[in-house]
Amino acid sequence: MTLRRFESPLKTVSELYEHQLTGLKWTLNHAYNGCPEYRVKIDSAGITPESIRTLDDLQRLPFTTAEDLRDGYPFPLRSVPFEKIVRIHSSSGTTGKRKNLCYTQKDVDDWCHFFARAYETAGVTSEDRVQIAVGYGVWTAGVGFQLGCEKVGAMALPVGPGNVDMQCQFLVDLQPTVLCCTASMGLLMAEEVHRRGLSDKICIRKVIYGSERASISMRQKISELFSGAELFDIPGLTELYGPGTGIECPDHDCIHYWADYYILEIIDPETLTPLPDGEWGEMVVTTLCKEAVPLIRYRTRDITRIIPGPCTCGSIMPRHSRIRGRTDDMFKFRAVNIYPSTIDAIISGIPGLGSEYQIHLSRDASERGVMRLVVERSRDTGADQDDALSHQLVYQVKKKVLITPVAEIVPYGSLPRSERKSKRVFDTRMDDPVV
Repeated sequence: MTLRRFESPLKTVSELYEHQLTGLKWTLNHAYNGCPEYRVKIDSAGITPESIRTLDDLQRLPFTTAEDLRDGYPFPLRSVPFEKIVRIHSSSGTTGKRKNLCYTQKDVDDWCHFFARAYETAGVTSEDRVQIAVGYGVWTAGVGFQLGCEKVGAMALPVGPGNVDMQCQFLVDLQPTVLCCTASMGLLMAEEVHRRGLSDKICIRKVIYGSERASISMRQKISELFSGAELFDIPGLTELYGPGTGIECPDHDCIHYWADYYILEIIDPETLTPLPDGEWGEMVVTTLCKEAVPLIRYRTRDITRIIPGPCTCGSIMPRHSRIRGRTDDMFKFRAVNIYPSTIDAIISGIPGLGSEYQIHLSRDASERGVMRLVVERSRDTGADQDDALSHQLVYQVKKKVLITPVAEIVPYGSLPRSERKSKRVFDTRMDDPVV
């Protein structure tokens, strides 16, 4: 059995629970004594740090939200003196103030350690060369992927996003074996490699992707165009260190998350009550050893579920499903709540359709809502199949989502690709009272 240097030393579930309880108590004391905002929250809830005695007591604690981080700009929820802060990262939020996060040296070291664990879980070793095609700068992505790569001993090729010509040149000249990217960038590069006839000149065997959802058909297409490369979904968010907070294991039985660094709860986003394992809801996280900005029941807005029972890979680290969507990318159409991932799944299940699509929401002259699905046909499907594909897509959406869309099938490769997150939903209803 291969020795894993970054694997958790905890060997049983009971050891993990004891570790979590110790970490929870430390976090509450640390936040209460180090951060005035947390002290006010905890006092207002009628709780003291000493009253937390079991993991069940976690549910008595107040939630922390993105608004708490934005309201505290530029150094929100800071729980250590400035002289202990060695780094700032910032989220790429699209509205309001950015969410700045402080890091101590221990925070950076912990993040680097569990990111190396993620690489190790995916089978990356010191013999690998890792092309990192994600954003650098104040974002957590680039530096996180790079430091974790160097920690595990692999060769880092920090190309960054975009610049397709350089990406292709490095793939051929430097012979990387691992590509790290968003799902959209992975598809873009896979298609470009195929278009340029480079498939037999490169040796990508693993694609580690994050930052956005990828449908089944998108994953299959990326793997196929990269000559059977193995794909690993890697989650993460800036508030919780950054990417690398878990990873899809080689058995591909969803995501193992590092429960020795944070506690994960699933709540109903409407009632805010905990949901049992196996039910879909909003992911809430509480850190166990984060110094600069500890998180207490932070509402991530990500929709997933905890998968009960052990994984076939043998890890004691618990699992959650791939991120299904977000509570804030859900849209209402004719009083129906719809997640883009639901449309993803329907498209993936129809042979002849590709993985790229757009959802356009508008109103017609009578103020009636219109949902138009623009979907690429697959590479090998001809235009003579458009009518049949359109009919099947409308039928499946009506059957599974209970609304009737307008479907438009377009040629393969006609929708825009991006090295960043692809925009899926285009809503021009604006003042529609249903929204």
